[in-house]
Amino acid sequence: MIFTAMVVFCCSTLSADTPRTAPAVAVVEVESSGDSAGAEDAKPAKPDAPAPKLASAEAKSGAGGAGSSSSPFVSSPVQPATADSYETPRKRMIWYGLVAAGHGTAAFDAWTTRKAITGGYGVEGDPLERPFAHSDAIYATTQVTPLVMDYVGYRMMRSRYSLFRKFWWIPQTASAGVSFGAGIHNYRMVH
Repeated sequence: MIFTAMVVFCCSTLSADTPRTAPAVAVVEVESSGDSAGAEDAKPAKPDAPAPKLASAEAKSGAGGAGSSSSPFVSSPVQPATADSYETPRKRMIWYGLVAAGHGTAAFDAWTTRKAITGGYGVEGDPLERPFAHSDAIYATTQVTPLVMDYVGYRMMRSRYSLFRKFWWIPQTASAGVSFGAGIHNYRMVH
C-alpha cells in the first residue's frame, strides 16, 4: 500500500509535457604522470543538482500563459483514501472507555441475574439468555451484545457519513445503559 502511494505521488508530480533528459556525464581528466597513486585519487565529478520544480513551473507558466498544459490536473483538494483519517486519538480513547463500560456492565448484569435466579427471586426475561441463566455460561453470552455494539460504534466512528460520525457513541452507550439498568433491577430484587 505504501509503495502504491509512492508511485501515485511520484507519477502525479511529473507533467506529461516535461521532457525527460538523460543526466550529463562528467568527464574526468587524469594526468598520466606514470604513477598509479594519482589515478586512485582522481574521482569522477558529481552531477549538478536538478533545478527546483517551482522555478521551472513558473518559467513555463510565464512563457505559456494561463492556459499552458503544465497546470496541475487536479484542482480540487485531495480526499482521504480511507476512513482512517476520521478517527482521532481522543475518539479512540473514548471508544476504549465505552468498551470497558459496556463489557463491565454486562458482567454486572450477568452476576446479578445469576444471584436473582439462584435465590429464587425471578426468572430470566430474555428468551435468548434463558437457556444459559442457570449456568456460568451466562457470563459469556451476555458479552455478545456489547461486542456487537462495539463493532457498530467503531464502524460508525470511521464512517464516511458525517451523521454516523457524529453519533458513533450511541450504540455502546445504549448497550451499557440497558445492562446497567437490568443489573440494578436484579440487585434491588435480591437485596
